[in-house]
Amino acid sequence: MKKTLVSLAAVAALTTGAMAADKGIDIVTTGQAVVYYNTAAKSGGSGANKSQDLFGTSTTAGEMDNTRGNIGIQLNLDADLKNGFTFGSTINYLGTLGLEKNLVNSTMQNTNLATGAVHTNNNVGSTNVADDIYLAQLFVAKKMGNTTLKLGRQELPKSLSPFAFSEGWNVFKNTFDAALVVNTDIPDTTVVGAYVAGGNKNGFGANMSNFNNLAVNQHPVLGTGGLTVSGTAYMLTAQNKSIPMTTITATYYDMAKVVGLTRGKDGANVIWGDVLVAGKDMPLGLKVGVQGGQTSAEDSTVADTAAYGVKIGLAPIKALSLCLAYTSVDGDKNKANIAIQNIGGVKTPLYTQMVANQGFIRQDSDTYMIKAAYNTGDYGKIIAQYAGSDIGDGAQAAQMYLKNGKNEGKDFAEFDLVYKVKAANINWLAAYINQTWDDASGAYDTQDIVRFVARYNF
Repeated sequence: MKKTLVSLAAVAALTTGAMAADKGIDIVTTGQAVVYYNTAAKSGGSGANKSQDLFGTSTTAGEMDNTRGNIGIQLNLDADLKNGFTFGSTINYLGTLGLEKNLVNSTMQNTNLATGAVHTNNNVGSTNVADDIYLAQLFVAKKMGNTTLKLGRQELPKSLSPFAFSEGWNVFKNTFDAALVVNTDIPDTTVVGAYVAGGNKNGFGANMSNFNNLAVNQHPVLGTGGLTVSGTAYMLTAQNKSIPMTTITATYYDMAKVVGLTRGKDGANVIWGDVLVAGKDMPLGLKVGVQGGQTSAEDSTVADTAAYGVKIGLAPIKALSLCLAYTSVDGDKNKANIAIQNIGGVKTPLYTQMVANQGFIRQDSDTYMIKAAYNTGDYGKIIAQYAGSDIGDGAQAAQMYLKNGKNEGKDFAEFDLVYKVKAANINWLAAYINQTWDDASGAYDTQDIVRFVARYNF
């Protein structure tokens, strides 16, 4: 972290050319540098889903890209503007430094300002550095007693906004154009209200400079595609810790003008709750969680989607933690089904979310997960987890790769092995992901993913 004295007159001169009185503010500078590499091997397919090998960079017509990489630099500028006002901004650079020339054929994230298209082997690099930079955050906050108001482009945490949150699995987090109000007047209670206008949706090959409408994933059983929120999303969350060792969180969303419903611009809403029991006095580090809720649309052709989950965690010794979780998501094969998923990314708020299984657990699916994590101390942390899903016909067929789009009774499984360590002041991550699902004609039935990430925080 570095503090820099910046003259307001200098800032004005740089941005507008105007002269102003020199009042000087302290700007705290932080950031990170990231190297990200992801490769996948697929087998059992043909045609467009032809089998591929790990570390391949094939660009043969009809084949899917399977190796992606990025070099990223993030710069955060934060300042205390006095009188209860604060300022924050984040500028991100996304590039490749020539990785596409011999190691990758696509990117994890990009800033294709012209079209928003995913970079290919022909345009993964940029000749103009300005095209590789985007403004991820820019906000002003004001604290008034026990209330904080935050206006502008910002991150939203999953713990308080489970269906519109910033995901940290990719090179950089996605952000939202929003107004956020946080109040703590009620004892042991945090109340959060948000007005979310849009964001840059996270995902493989995402155009992070494209801040647009929020997205609601839907099973296109009626011939329609995904839904978009052309209006805004309103959120209200209350989190209470009055009961010893217990955290209760309840959230409600109202999404206006959902384009794609029968009448064009009807709305949709989500109600979600989470209860976590944990504390130092619990035996063997016991933790118990229960979650559940429902998504609903103002359209009789779209089914209500209910979901619930339970998890139990143990820490029998200081270095070892164990977890067992189960989630269930309803589905209706005769109607469209809205997914239990982040409207600003691809992940779910479900307890059984793994590294890459979101497409198989978010709709009409029963999933169990087992997880073990061992912290060796200076030698890093090892995480091993396995999840199995029983998929129904109400699931999104495009994500299932199952025979003739019929998912009922089909199975999906994922095994993750993740190693995290901090060495030379750099946070390293190495992950192996294995996915298997029931065979489908013309589609692959297994996938192996290898991921390497290095982050240096400054």
